[in-house]
Parts: sequence; structure tokens; C-alpha cells
Amino acid sequence: MPTATAALRAAIHDALTADVALAGILGGAKIYDEPPATAAFPYVTLGEARVSDFSAGDDALQEHQLTLHAWSRQGGHKEAHMIAGALLQALDDAPLSPDGHRLVNLRFSLADIRREADGRTYHALVRFRAVTEPV
Repeated sequence: MPTATAALRAAIHDALTADVALAGILGGAKIYDEPPATAAFPYVTLGEARVSDFSAGDDALQEHQLTLHAWSRQGGHKEAHMIAGALLQALDDAPLSPDGHRLVNLRFSLADIRREADGRTYHALVRFRAVTEPV
């Protein structure tokens, strides 16, 4: 059985890949764990994860703080904001089924959208908080 984090990341990847609205903005299902060197903008990468014990009594719960990264070179913040909004729509309180685990909840935490140092790339960090328990 995969760890809760690996199972949750796989479920998030599958949900984002299947999301029609997000694919429309990205120009396809361009969701990567590690983007290929030739990845065309815009795209989304699965980022950092922080896991902590969230157990209560006999319930073995884990809290996950997950970061998704959206990358755009459309010119301006608009596309990055649109992608961040689509990520929020696709995942906030989504009924995902991570393999071997039950998703108690998945909630949006924050978004940070900024221009990168190259002056051309816009980067949206979109964070979610999830709680899982083994089944």
C-alpha cells in the first residue's frame, strides 16, 4: 500500500489531469511531477508536501500541506490567476479516493502569484491542506 502522501498526490494528479476546465486553460492535461525539459507553458507541477501526525485518540490521522505550482509566460498575471482559480475549483473539498486511505477533507489554504526573476515567467503557488486516515 502506498504511503498516504504518495496516494494523495496520485489522486490529485488524476483529478487535475481529468479536469476539463483546467485542461482548457493549460491547452491539455499538462500536470507534471517533474516537467520535461521541453514542457510548453503553461503547465502545473506537483510541489512540496509536509506531513504531520494529526491523530486524535485511536484515530491515526495525518495532516498534509501540499503545494501546487502553476507556470505561465502569457504576459501578465492573468493566466496564472486563471490557473490558480481552476486548481481551487478542481480540488477544494474534492471527493478524492487515495489508494488505501480515506480523505477526511481537502481544503484550499492560500495562493501566492508573482513574477519570477526572469521577468517573463509568472508563478502561482497554490497550497492545500488535507487530512487522511488509513482504511
